[in-house]
Amino acid sequence: MMHLWKFLLHDCENQFYNKGDLICLSKKIARLMTGFGCPLETMKTADPELMRAINRLNVLDTIRRNGPISRIQISERTELSTTTVSAITASLLDDGLILPLHEGDIRNEAVRGRPRVMLEVNPDAARVVGAKIAASRMVFVLTNFRGDVLSRLTLPIRIDRQPIAVIADLIEDGVRRCVVDIGLSLADIDSICLALPGVIEHRTGHIRSSPIFRDVNIDFAAEMSARLSIPTIIESDAHAITLGHHWFGKARDLEDMVLISLEQTLGLGVLHGNRLFRGAGGLSHNLGDLVLGMGQQGVVRLSSQAGESAILGEQQADGRFAEAVRLGRGMTLVQALIQADDDRLIGAAMRAGEAVGLTVANIVTLFAPPRVILVGSSLALGEPFLNSLRDAYELAIPPSLKGVSELVFDDSTDDFWAQGAAAVALYELYESPWSTTGPAL
Repeated sequence: MMHLWKFLLHDCENQFYNKGDLICLSKKIARLMTGFGCPLETMKTADPELMRAINRLNVLDTIRRNGPISRIQISERTELSTTTVSAITASLLDDGLILPLHEGDIRNEAVRGRPRVMLEVNPDAARVVGAKIAASRMVFVLTNFRGDVLSRLTLPIRIDRQPIAVIADLIEDGVRRCVVDIGLSLADIDSICLALPGVIEHRTGHIRSSPIFRDVNIDFAAEMSARLSIPTIIESDAHAITLGHHWFGKARDLEDMVLISLEQTLGLGVLHGNRLFRGAGGLSHNLGDLVLGMGQQGVVRLSSQAGESAILGEQQADGRFAEAVRLGRGMTLVQALIQADDDRLIGAAMRAGEAVGLTVANIVTLFAPPRVILVGSSLALGEPFLNSLRDAYELAIPPSLKGVSELVFDDSTDDFWAQGAAAVALYELYESPWSTTGPAL
């Protein structure tokens, strides 16, 4: 949201709105802005500027999702007037963010009249780096302005619990290597997004807690931005993979969806009105902290039933498991043992599946999304986990909501998680004010 408000303070030379647009978009804007905690009284005093900013973002994202596309088609999809669309696209063309394509060949005598001009996102308008930072590996991708991956790098390095300076050094080296591998320099990169597990404040870049760090309340965005001399965004990995699926994967056709990540930590991503929903201060959601009930030992949280440590249980002390977990292959080893009919691990997988199934049913009861996407290493537990999850979900979902939400299980690669982080960086650029010198960050 920081870049959106900067846009309201700048770029005031053109009025990209009219009365009809204000009426047709008022409900959309209320939905978008209240989801970010923006007071309605603030909206009342800034409606014209806010409309203009959101209209511009809406048009640019529509071109990205559907291009090449004509101005008339943009108007139909966004419900903006053709006058407004023409003004916005003219500005986007001036900034070099979109490109015109002429449909047909004007030299072809069979073509009568002027060829229709189609618009598409200019892939060379900007480049970003996205990264998935996990306990035992780091994955980096470099993409163009359209989100196409141009370079990728995987570093199987265990970084969890290392001093902050060591982790920052390793991440910095990874970013630089990913950029240099394609023959570029950091000066060619407009933005970076690092996606990590844990509770992240998106707006400030503070990491409240993460299994990767020993410390809490770390201002990691400032640390990495200073090291790289590039604006660096810190995001939760669950939010990154959610936006990745919205841009490139199994939610491209949706404005609303829910994603649950089942990795070392359990994460939640909620997409509403084509935007990620974040808590106060841009907080991410740690689904593992969800309370399932009360037990003899006190509060029972989801992580105690479905987290990786809960599934491995006492077997983590076993030499094989300890080494596998250290290398990030704990779930792979569990999968092999489940296939070999290890009763203890089969039972643990079934208990985890039941807990996740009940959680999904509660989330659907709250949000009723058209689709719930489940991703992460726990899917490797196989049929005992998945069947238990589905059975618990069917038992817990209210009869009135049966069939409302589609459950999708996706084995997303680490590259795709990193591409989702790149999408977070791109979205920030999409809502930024631009000039011929680049984004006003």
